[in-house]
Amino acid sequence: MKNSLVKNEQLPDFKNIHPENIATNLDQLLNENRARIAALLAHSQTYTYDDLVYPLEILDDRLQKYWSPITHLHAVAQTDKLRTAYQACLPKLTAYSTEIEQNETLYQAFEALATSAAYKKLDIAQQKLIQDQLRDFRLSGVALPPKEKQRYAEIQTQLAQQTNHFEENILDATQGWTKHITDEKELAGIPAHAITQARATAQQKNLDGWLFTLEFPSYYAVISYAHERTLRETMYQAYVTRASDQGPNAGKFDNTKVMTEILQLRNELSQLLGFKHYAELSLTTKMVKKPQQVLDFLQQLIDTVRPKALQELQELAQFAKQQLGIADLKPWDVAYASEKLREKDYGISDESLRPYFPEEKVLTGLFELVTRLYNINVQEIKNVVAWHPDVRFFEIRDQKNELRGQFYLDLYARPHKRGGAWMDNYCDRMRYHDGTVQTPIAYLTCNLTPPNAGKPALFTHDEIVTLFHEFGHGLHHMLTKIEYAGVSGINGVQWDAVELPSQFMEFFTWEKSVLKAISSHYETGEHLPENLAQRMIDAKHFHTGLHLLRQLEFALFDFRLHMEFAPSKDAKQVQTLLDEIRATISVIPVPAYNRFQHSFSHIFAGGYSAGYYSYLWAEMLASDAFAKFEENGVFDASTGQSFLKNILERGGSQDALELFIAFRRREPTIDALLKHHGITQNT
Repeated sequence: MKNSLVKNEQLPDFKNIHPENIATNLDQLLNENRARIAALLAHSQTYTYDDLVYPLEILDDRLQKYWSPITHLHAVAQTDKLRTAYQACLPKLTAYSTEIEQNETLYQAFEALATSAAYKKLDIAQQKLIQDQLRDFRLSGVALPPKEKQRYAEIQTQLAQQTNHFEENILDATQGWTKHITDEKELAGIPAHAITQARATAQQKNLDGWLFTLEFPSYYAVISYAHERTLRETMYQAYVTRASDQGPNAGKFDNTKVMTEILQLRNELSQLLGFKHYAELSLTTKMVKKPQQVLDFLQQLIDTVRPKALQELQELAQFAKQQLGIADLKPWDVAYASEKLREKDYGISDESLRPYFPEEKVLTGLFELVTRLYNINVQEIKNVVAWHPDVRFFEIRDQKNELRGQFYLDLYARPHKRGGAWMDNYCDRMRYHDGTVQTPIAYLTCNLTPPNAGKPALFTHDEIVTLFHEFGHGLHHMLTKIEYAGVSGINGVQWDAVELPSQFMEFFTWEKSVLKAISSHYETGEHLPENLAQRMIDAKHFHTGLHLLRQLEFALFDFRLHMEFAPSKDAKQVQTLLDEIRATISVIPVPAYNRFQHSFSHIFAGGYSAGYYSYLWAEMLASDAFAKFEENGVFDASTGQSFLKNILERGGSQDALELFIAFRRREPTIDALLKHHGITQNT
């Protein structure tokens, strides 16, 4: 079967997306899809995969290629006009989606296909896709009475609007506060690159001095390095009160009511579908099937990790008191004191390492790594039009020179770009009737430190971990060999397994040979010296207890919130629950004004509602998978090929546990996760 080369003219045309035309074009596309589906179901027949599922995949692909670039622009290059157009289209898309998912005739056609003799002749990926679709029909209320169906549709529309509102409030709140500094003394300790960037930001606003923002590279530079404690506290307060009823912009862009509305809608949705609560509904598409399993998993980790985290904090507080003159360690001191302690104990800091990791060398080393692991090649393609001049475009080919995937790479933080890092897809691998196969195309987005003052972009090791993580997602999507869009790449993968390939990639950033391959001092060309690399590795477990405990706090809060939320209680129940969890788990007290939850977009605007535990669950899978590489040799070719064939190439075509067992030859255990964090069961 030949593979179709996706030419540049088939890529999204970002320059010709005009907000004023978006809604009209979408209406036309949705109506055409509706007409084609109606024609497909117009006469009774015995359906086959090719005359039922395949035509629907073509329609979905067409819609995705239209809407995906618009969604992406809304996230990375938002304007007021685009925001208005996007908001206007959300109800249209939600209504269309619900309409399809509640189409009883379509549901019956899938049921008939699933019970037919033809179904038994389909391959495992096709059968999985059909079963997933039947599950999704049921979860969309296809069997509900008309009145309940209508309410389901209303809930979905309102949820789409409210989750988007939540995300927009965070973006506005992040953009809506800055710290203007005119006294150079206040800059003491802040890295030179961040000071230079702050100067440039101020100049763009026609201001003297320096302007720091709540975009993460700017915030991180202050909270981790500024000697001026008051400055750190000011930045901390502004950051942890974004989009809330507290802080310098209290009540502006406030997500308090938005969160309550989202939780009420999710609770009603779960009740409508016959579930006890939203957490139970959420697990229907995950590896873990029972809420108690999630709670037990998290509690096991909490019991193991908390003593180590408490010990780490006590040591940090003692160091801060004796060496830094900070008698009462506060949250805005923790990152600063941690960086100083790590530098004392290991002789390294993020900023001392940054010059060794210029963008080009990091990318070259990353691409060399996946060539070594999977026998693929990554090459940049020039002159591809994107949404910003900094965006780059690459293609992946295998040893047969077959095009396997293409991706846009958008690395730097900038205004009007959503925070965080993510991978999303423009199109999926899928086979057409003429035998050609569509090449999957992905967007890889980060918010790393941009180049400034004539220097290349220089990354911290944490930023490199983020890049490797997102590239792992990209490989999962692009290297799939499955040719049915619904289960190719990341599609159809159980949500608590979708982070496996991304977290797996993170482990390589701690390998000496990889550190050498991704390092080259931007001035001297020198690789990261052996002694620095060793000190980095020695420091790998530095404060892992504190880091893990923080993730556990988030995961438990998310899951219990979606289990215990009660519409009859007031909006304070969200804060009350978080306070309760912090009181029993957290070792770092937080000020009463902290409103972390108001910017917790993973669960209120992303796909991680009642599923944030997935990061830890998938890290267990990734740790166990990487342990096999450690056992056989980190760059063992046969192990790499096994991971490629059993995990990356299989996409969502089988149950995630089955694929893991095919690779590991057993079920996963928690041992490797704890070992990789330097934690033992007796800690």
